[in-house]
Amino acid sequence: MEKRFLVPKEIANATINAGITKGNIKTKSAIILGILAGIFIGFGGLASSIISQTLGGIDAGLAKFAGAAVFPVGLMLVVIAGAELFTGNNLMVLAYLNKKINSKQLFRNWVLVWVANLIGSLLLVLIVYWSGLLVGDAGTKAIATAESKATLTMGAMFTRAILCNVIVVLAVWMATSAQDIVSKIFSCWFPIMLFVLCGFEHSVANMFFIPMGMVLGANITMAQCITNLVVVTLGNLVGGAIVIPFMYHHAYLADDKKMEEVKN
Repeated sequence: MEKRFLVPKEIANATINAGITKGNIKTKSAIILGILAGIFIGFGGLASSIISQTLGGIDAGLAKFAGAAVFPVGLMLVVIAGAELFTGNNLMVLAYLNKKINSKQLFRNWVLVWVANLIGSLLLVLIVYWSGLLVGDAGTKAIATAESKATLTMGAMFTRAILCNVIVVLAVWMATSAQDIVSKIFSCWFPIMLFVLCGFEHSVANMFFIPMGMVLGANITMAQCITNLVVVTLGNLVGGAIVIPFMYHHAYLADDKKMEEVKN
């Protein structure tokens, strides 16, 4: 019977290989694919805002679940169509821990992709604003979402961001295991739906949500916007670049690395 998935240790090695590729990516490709990822995640955010508003008058719980249910399309597009997402790329730490890439390659990718994600998100904000898609109740919902995120305490932003990227990189981890498109879709859908439903904070999603609310008239200052993006980014790094990579490194890879060093 044909094997349709990778086991955890195989996922770890596949993630290392992906990290090597990302560490050597050309600047132009990193920027283009990063812009696409910002747009893709923004698509999920846009759909989430629209469907939440549509069902909000019927049942608040149903509206919240529906919003969470459509948001994962963003990561599906990133994983299957191909794009560079800062939060997912936090898993590059596995390649770094195994000395397959250096710190310069790691941080170069993260900086390029983070900035490109922001550019893509802002481009989508402008297009959506000019299109008039978020007007009336939909616009009110987008404003409320942005204000709720921007006015969180720094502690809430940081801890929710840690939890968020633990989930996001696990979604990428499972999608790496999946060997067909349908399995990759389900690998993305369940974890991402979970983080949105729980109210966790994702830096790239906020690159769309907060500026979108601001252009629609949300009572948010530029300082609040920048604070949220910085704090949430740091929290995402803890969850996605420290918690999961270090645990899986020590669970599946550290002993093999020691044995190689002894042989050499």
